[in-house]
Amino acid sequence: MKKWMLVLFVALFVLPCSLDAEAAGRKKKGKNAVTAKVAEKKSAYDKLFQKKSCETVKSNFITLHKVDGKLYFEIPVKYLGREMLFASTLTSTSSNDFCDVGYKQNDPLHVRFTKIDSTIYLNEVNAFVTSNPKEPSLRKAIDKNFADAVLYSYKIAAYTPDSTAVVIDVTPIFTTDMKEFAFLPTTIMGLIQLNSVFNKDGVALGEVKAFDDNLSVKSMLSYKVSLKFMSFSFLDNMPLTATVTRSLLLLPEEKMRPRISDSRVGIFITSKQHVSTEKDGIQDYTLANRWRMEPKDMAAFQRGELVEPVKPIVFYIDDAFPELWKQPIKEGTLRWNEAFEKIGFKNAVQVRDFPKDDPEFDPDNLKYSCIRYLPSSTANAMGPSWVDPTTGEIVNASVLVYNDVIRLINNWRFVQTAQIDPSVRAKKMPDDIVKESIAYVVAHEVGHCLGFMHNMSASAAYPVDSLRSASFTNTYGTTPCIMDYARFNYVAQPGDKGVRLTPPDLGIYDCFLVKWNYQPLPQVNDEWEEQAILESWVDEKAGDPRYRYGRQQIYSRYDPSAIEEDLGDDPMKAGEYGIKNLKYILSNLGEWVNDDADFTHREELYKQLANQYYRYIMNVMYNVGGIYLTEVKDGTKGQRHEPVSKEKQRASLAWILKEFKSSDWLSKTDLKKNFAMGVDMTPVLQKRILDQLERLTGNIILSSHLASNPYTIQEFLTDLYNGAFENTVKGRALTDADKMLQQFIVDVSASSLKEAGGGALRMLTDAAYMPSVEEIAAYGLDETGLINKYLDQFRQVEQERGPGYVAQQMALNEFGYGYGFVRKVNTGEIDNSKVYLQDMALKAQRLLNSKIAGATGDTKIHYQSLLMKLNKSLKDSK
Repeated sequence: MKKWMLVLFVALFVLPCSLDAEAAGRKKKGKNAVTAKVAEKKSAYDKLFQKKSCETVKSNFITLHKVDGKLYFEIPVKYLGREMLFASTLTSTSSNDFCDVGYKQNDPLHVRFTKIDSTIYLNEVNAFVTSNPKEPSLRKAIDKNFADAVLYSYKIAAYTPDSTAVVIDVTPIFTTDMKEFAFLPTTIMGLIQLNSVFNKDGVALGEVKAFDDNLSVKSMLSYKVSLKFMSFSFLDNMPLTATVTRSLLLLPEEKMRPRISDSRVGIFITSKQHVSTEKDGIQDYTLANRWRMEPKDMAAFQRGELVEPVKPIVFYIDDAFPELWKQPIKEGTLRWNEAFEKIGFKNAVQVRDFPKDDPEFDPDNLKYSCIRYLPSSTANAMGPSWVDPTTGEIVNASVLVYNDVIRLINNWRFVQTAQIDPSVRAKKMPDDIVKESIAYVVAHEVGHCLGFMHNMSASAAYPVDSLRSASFTNTYGTTPCIMDYARFNYVAQPGDKGVRLTPPDLGIYDCFLVKWNYQPLPQVNDEWEEQAILESWVDEKAGDPRYRYGRQQIYSRYDPSAIEEDLGDDPMKAGEYGIKNLKYILSNLGEWVNDDADFTHREELYKQLANQYYRYIMNVMYNVGGIYLTEVKDGTKGQRHEPVSKEKQRASLAWILKEFKSSDWLSKTDLKKNFAMGVDMTPVLQKRILDQLERLTGNIILSSHLASNPYTIQEFLTDLYNGAFENTVKGRALTDADKMLQQFIVDVSASSLKEAGGGALRMLTDAAYMPSVEEIAAYGLDETGLINKYLDQFRQVEQERGPGYVAQQMALNEFGYGYGFVRKVNTGEIDNSKVYLQDMALKAQRLLNSKIAGATGDTKIHYQSLLMKLNKSLKDSK
């Protein structure tokens, strides 16, 4: 059959037949000719979108078409090749146990669309390597060696009638389980494995919006979620449905001038490599993360007048917050304007309520930075931010405030300041205290949003006794930097009048951070010329403890002056004051809090009080084997690593042993008879102290190796032995604390006699340098709140796997931003601790043999038990 006859046959066959066959045959030829003519004029674009079911949202950026369950991007050709950020934000969920509304689980993708022939490619921009602009040939080589990677490709479905834009089907981005846009983590704290199985039947496209420089698309996604903890499954195929907002933000063509970071300043950073013939080799460097802060009127700015920025930093406050919280949230956010005014900007940071009738506003769109309320039992707040990877420009930030942060703050406020502030001696804090606390929390988190990291050394800058001075604290607060974890003034004593009990609104170092990160330098041409000026500002402050930056210590903990939850320059003196206050508070706890019929609140406060006591002891313990760590530059004041003096280490160990032996005050309260059944807090606390003492070996070895007058491992073990057996040597009756200490000495020294594993060898694994689960809980090192929620289970894990195991898993899976955390130093090559541990075993054996004959009762049984273990270990080691 000829081709034209076949076409005619098919056309005749498919035409609808509403008339009888004969009439249809007479009219077919003329009607078909008209239909063919119309089809020629109807473009592919019209075929796609001229349907009643099509929803079109037009914009000058990308127009969106939603039709028959599919979503199409209409991308103007002029935007092909332009850089954009593609983000995914959780909008709602059926369970907030695994994900947080308003949070971006993954960093936004840095992308651009490109066209080759009839295909549009979504490319991930490679902005990691930079070059000297004066050497264009290097740029050519970099472009060839560090090209963009293709993520996905899309066939062009149509062109617009004027051919100025292409249309592609992007439905899979929003309706499939794309890992780049995941809102669920794969692990929680590196220990709990979260397995999510995508449910393709529980998917729907939602609201779509498009504007001049951004767009957003909402999707309903469904999963079956299972949780596995170690070898146990405790959640299996739980259905979870979420609404997710994917937003695409067009980045400006004219980039912000980046600012090269300085490791002596606590700033979040973006990593880079630089290729130039000016230096040999490829140079690693980092950019400071910061908002684009440029004066509207440069001439007025240079005359020293306050001017507004071209683009202020705007935060929108969630309308879901409790009414009492809203004003202090605004106040805490706007505190930072004081620092911006010092560098010439007014109204740099602004706060607005969620707009009620603004069709453009969407708190989950990457374009808007918001302060969000999360009705969760997590006792925390977070301040993440997201940047343009090319320059480190912060384009979006969120403050997430969990409901139960107020419970944590109230408990801390009670156990740290109830000795001096009668207003907090209640089950529920008064409104003015709530407002004061919320303002501080939000100011701290907004600091993160401005690019500032934790500075854990700040609070060590002030003398302890200055914190009892009304004039000093009302001028300086409790710390030079609110980015430290320096909560409330636990040093202040009941008789101290007018002393400030809270951190400052902004500290001296906070203002310096704003200057360093945001002061415009229009007199220089680029970031490389700028670098020398910025370095000189830091050089001027070198040696001043108020301007020292101390990295947070997650991977390992060496520096006793850069820890969380401490105050003052002497942890022993601060601890003495704090313990006096705890004893005073405990003696009055039953009277101060009496609207608590079932005693649950008083029991919670009692546990917080015990935890506070543990922190005071740990603050001092970090002195033993401690090494002060400071980032320094050649020619400026300071030492990069300086061991704590021998005298202070020895005094700190003596202080710890004193507290260990006298900690029974913690259990001497009539309140505990009304608490849930359990072991007294004194032996619980003592066991935690011993666990920490056992792990000091590695730090002491390294500290003594670096010191000119070292506190050696031999001297440490000798002091520990003498402290444990003091009453035995002097023939005095043993206390329960003595017996625990002696059992500890025998266990540690006996374990060193084993051929493999035990004693110091076990202590010096990677995990041994990391904080224990007790430290994680006590010092707030877990921002998810999971450790505190399942503390008993994680304690069991460390009983089985060893101290530091939980932190090791966290480090592998969660941590590692900014300049990174202080890493452990392997001391295996210089570790001779086993020799002295074995000598301690022999010394203990000789002492016990000399004393057992004269011992009676429980003391004799105790000595027999110790000797049996030592004798067996020494015999087995021969």
